[in-house]
Amino acid sequence: MKPFAQLTAVITAALLASGAQAQQNLTAETAAPSSGPGVAVLSLGEAAAKAGVANIQVTTGQTLTNSVQNVAEGKTDIASAPFILPFLMSRAVGPYAKLGKEEGAALAAKLAVLYTYRISVQGLYAYDSANFPGWDGIEGATIYNGPPRGAALTNARLLIKLNTGLEEGNGYTGVQVNWGQAVKTIQDGSADAFVLPMSFPDGRLTAALSSGNMTIWSLPLDVYNGEAFANVTKIPGTVPVELPISEMGYNEGVTVVSEDDMFRGPGTVGGEVVNVAMDEETAYNLTKAFLDNIDSVYMAKAPFVANAWFGETDIALTNMCGGNPMKYHPGAVRAWEEAGYTIPDCAK
Repeated sequence: MKPFAQLTAVITAALLASGAQAQQNLTAETAAPSSGPGVAVLSLGEAAAKAGVANIQVTTGQTLTNSVQNVAEGKTDIASAPFILPFLMSRAVGPYAKLGKEEGAALAAKLAVLYTYRISVQGLYAYDSANFPGWDGIEGATIYNGPPRGAALTNARLLIKLNTGLEEGNGYTGVQVNWGQAVKTIQDGSADAFVLPMSFPDGRLTAALSSGNMTIWSLPLDVYNGEAFANVTKIPGTVPVELPISEMGYNEGVTVVSEDDMFRGPGTVGGEVVNVAMDEETAYNLTKAFLDNIDSVYMAKAPFVANAWFGETDIALTNMCGGNPMKYHPGAVRAWEEAGYTIPDCAK
């Protein structure tokens, strides 16, 4: 049996063993189990089984570019989606360029949101042993910047260009491998530094610390406060993130370089998406299961969940509306409003 199939079987068996009388079987795709999207979807599977809503067969380690398209095409029921992906799909650009504008727009229109969260914050880090100087060291360096395609790679290239003016292939060399090989790639010396999405604390970085201490560089204040970065944060799925270094969750082994006591960077916002054809009652029950279990299931899964904006509806944090082509599924809206939350009209 293939590893992903094994994981799916184990998750399904565990949920069935919980004693919940699930009403239906659903499929879901997400990123690595230890990532924000991975934890979110695995938690949804547990919450849905606990509530007797569904058995969700989760396949982890996926490239979310493909997963989002699978939901739009009706091949998968649920997927984690950085919100930049439906935006790119709607315009048939980037990883969706081969779709063509008409098909891309049609597919994006078939996506709806259950709930949102901050997936990660893009940042630069390197082993102290590499003597990497920070953002000034990107030129001529080899940078591991994500999987071969997807939101992480798009965001990493954008962040490097924003901060240095350099493009991959000219100013620096990019290395891309799938998330399943991320920690090995960080450790094996094939890259001088890493521009990758991070949670706080980040599972990949924490695992890689077994090979040596690391330094993380904040986005410089002048860049963070500049017009170019402000324009970047207008891209759907991208928000400015500023938090105290003391709240990043790292202890020994990690140094954070900043002009003050704050870490700054572009945050990637996304959420769980379904096809608009999902019946309203299922979307309602899934969203209700999420809302009922934020503390008991989601927060218990990983230390970074507490500051990842689960349970938020403020569009400054969710990045719904504006250029985001998606809305909440009507069933999700009903669940949120019954729980006492306000969903902005522009997101319905």
